[in-house]
Amino acid sequence: MTGPLVEVHDLAKTFEVSAPWLERAIARKPRLFVYAVDGVSFAVERGQTLALVGESGCGKSTVARLLLGLHRPTRGRVVFDGQDCGAARAGAEQRALRRRMQMIFQDPYASLNPRWKVEDIIGEPLREHGLAAGGTELAERVAALLLSVGLAAADGARFAHQFSGGQRQRISIARALATQPEFLVCDEPTSALDVSVQAQVLNLMKDLQRERGLTYLFISHNLAVVRHVADAVGVMYLGRLVELAPKRQVFAAPRHPYTRMLLDAIPDIHLSGRARTPVQGEVPNPLAPPSGCAFHPRCPHAQARCAAERPEWLECDGGLVACHAVQEGRI
Repeated sequence: MTGPLVEVHDLAKTFEVSAPWLERAIARKPRLFVYAVDGVSFAVERGQTLALVGESGCGKSTVARLLLGLHRPTRGRVVFDGQDCGAARAGAEQRALRRRMQMIFQDPYASLNPRWKVEDIIGEPLREHGLAAGGTELAERVAALLLSVGLAAADGARFAHQFSGGQRQRISIARALATQPEFLVCDEPTSALDVSVQAQVLNLMKDLQRERGLTYLFISHNLAVVRHVADAVGVMYLGRLVELAPKRQVFAAPRHPYTRMLLDAIPDIHLSGRARTPVQGEVPNPLAPPSGCAFHPRCPHAQARCAAERPEWLECDGGLVACHAVQEGRI
């Protein structure tokens, strides 16, 4: 089959962070909202990896939870394999979707139940979705999943605290693979691991993708990791996508000033001597985001139009960028 497996259209999520009603009434304070995700659209091709990158708090993890139905979107929709996920929120349709979409969480020390043995952790999705009858069949499926991620079948009798961080993340991957999903959302799966262990886990994920035809949404703030695993890269800033392009273009010829700043922040180990633009300023308060282009207070190319008008998507060298300076030819 061809075409995108996952399509996201104008996705938005707003959280209310107001004080209690009585406190607001006494102090005469207005209600406060955080626009965690604000009009995000993208598609993930079958068997490909789309990486979402950006500074902490830009909305990457919220996008992940919206895709899996852990949050309900304020606006927009998610289409999975041609089916609107918002229309399948109950019954058999929802269970079928949940089986085909799974998540690998960031912290392997917090995402595994310390009171359960590994065989129970991995076996739970098999039991919940009726994929194993129990007894011998369940044990065989768990053993096969452990072997597929580089662990031993005997490890199923141990508890999560008896494993290292890298081994725990392998257990998390085995649990995610238990339902034979087609789409995996990976929320910074290696950020809590040592560098040498990161490489092992990333290589395992790439091998599994080739063997099983998996599609990944890979969320990370580590551009070195993204360069290793991604096919396309989406750059987020304050809840919005500012650039979306193939990986090679993003790393060789980034267009948006924010993407350039992210890449310039990587240490230059080759001492190439090329001009670099340091990341300037701080991320604005998400309770009061800037008008127009959200990045304009930190952008060295900002003009009056940037502060007044929100930029629209512009096709540029096979990718998409939302930037007035690019549109006007100033970059």
